[in-house]
Amino acid sequence: MKTYLPNETKAERKARKALTKQSFSYSQPVLETPKKSLQTTDKVYVICLKWGNKYGPEYVHKLANMVQRHLTVNYEFICFTDDTKGLNPKIKTFKLPVLPVSGWWYKPWFLSDELPIKGTALFFDLDLVIFSNIDKLFTYKPESKFVIIRDFNRHVRKNWDRMNSSVFRLEIGSQTKAYQEFRNNITLISKRFHGDQDFMYKYITKFDFWPDEWIQSYKWEMRGRNELGIVNGKRNFKTIGVPVVQQQTSVAVFHGDPNPADCTDQWVVDNWR
Repeated sequence: MKTYLPNETKAERKARKALTKQSFSYSQPVLETPKKSLQTTDKVYVICLKWGNKYGPEYVHKLANMVQRHLTVNYEFICFTDDTKGLNPKIKTFKLPVLPVSGWWYKPWFLSDELPIKGTALFFDLDLVIFSNIDKLFTYKPESKFVIIRDFNRHVRKNWDRMNSSVFRLEIGSQTKAYQEFRNNITLISKRFHGDQDFMYKYITKFDFWPDEWIQSYKWEMRGRNELGIVNGKRNFKTIGVPVVQQQTSVAVFHGDPNPADCTDQWVVDNWR
């Protein structure tokens, strides 16, 4: 039986079909074992970064579960981290390298050819909600070596062309020139630029943006900036609300505050699990 996704082109459907389907669960407390041994030639990767204690292991578990529910291609989920404590042992992990950086400044390392995996990888930040099929994030412009979000300031500046690195896809090893620039000037760059995505924007010379509708800012585009305020000493939504969800949107990004764990909107509670 053929599967058709809304507004999917013939080329994108062909690319999706080329990736064989696998279904396995990361739900706690027991995780299923993948049904077959995967081959690097037909497998893609979903990767994430957990550094320090800002996000607990539950963020990794929930991300793995959301990916499992909404991705049908043959993939492997991997967490790159400095601390595996509390992570479900069924989730594959790799140790981060020792670099004189912290937090998001580890993201440029994913541009290197030092990763212990090869092929196509889709990176997700931990503070987001995946709520519908994301196969298209692999099949969109399969010839592109780097695809990333157009920064969410687009909601006030329509021609805004900067990057947001909450979600990006890359061919591993295709951006080594940018990484070497970072590695050779790591202290200067991490002080000069506000964040990793500003560095990427300057040094990755060839890239594509996802369609804006696919990945949205929860607080700016789905709920609205005017709904934010200080609640119990933290930035949050002043009232419980319902987001505006476009037909093509699959991922809601929680950049800044609130995080998904702090948001009491029922839509978030239902989907961030």
